[in-house]
Amino acid sequence: MFRTARALLPLALLPLLLTACGTEKVVVAGREPLAPPPDRAELQARAEAMGFAPGLVYVTEAPGFTLARQSVGVYGGDGFSAAYWSRRNSAQLLLLVDRGTMTAESCPGQPLGQGTGGTVTCQRDGDVWYRTSPGQHEYAVPEKDHVVRVSAVAAAVDRAVLRSAALAAHRPTDAELAFLLPPPHHGKPPPPPHGIPIGRGDLPPVGDGAPRNEVGASG
Repeated sequence: MFRTARALLPLALLPLLLTACGTEKVVVAGREPLAPPPDRAELQARAEAMGFAPGLVYVTEAPGFTLARQSVGVYGGDGFSAAYWSRRNSAQLLLLVDRGTMTAESCPGQPLGQGTGGTVTCQRDGDVWYRTSPGQHEYAVPEKDHVVRVSAVAAAVDRAVLRSAALAAHRPTDAELAFLLPPPHHGKPPPPPHGIPIGRGDLPPVGDGAPRNEVGASG
């Protein structure tokens, strides 16, 4: 739970991205009807290819909020992150799932949301934790070997909405998971891992890097 986020889209960028993409449902969508989803094994393979542990992928629901699909990313080592956005007032919910646990002793030392560095105060609320730091608040739901957290700016999302979204978080159905994950690369090479460019066979290992055009030098 103390690892930093990897491939996590800064929430401040979401309104700009969503506006730039207009109303395309491929970018922002709720619970849309889908064609019959692939089988679960294929969906899990797609999740693992993105770096998620399939058991750490969650979705949630909150009135007026829709998933911003470009926000989906890996959190920590193999955890999951996603943001939900309100068209009405641009409020945002951040869903984070990572391995670990949360107790009265460990709660104050764990980051809240994307981690603002402020002091975290924890309050037990039934089986979940209500956590606050300057300007931010969060509900954390401990599960067997991981914790599901939903956070927001305190002035933008009230506590009742935040609690409801945290309690509504669940592992996705096949249809939800198929919508959440990008489609497989049919006949195309997958993108290089971690931004490492794919090597080309027509570029010499020394010199000015100009392509070789002789016979036999091909990519």
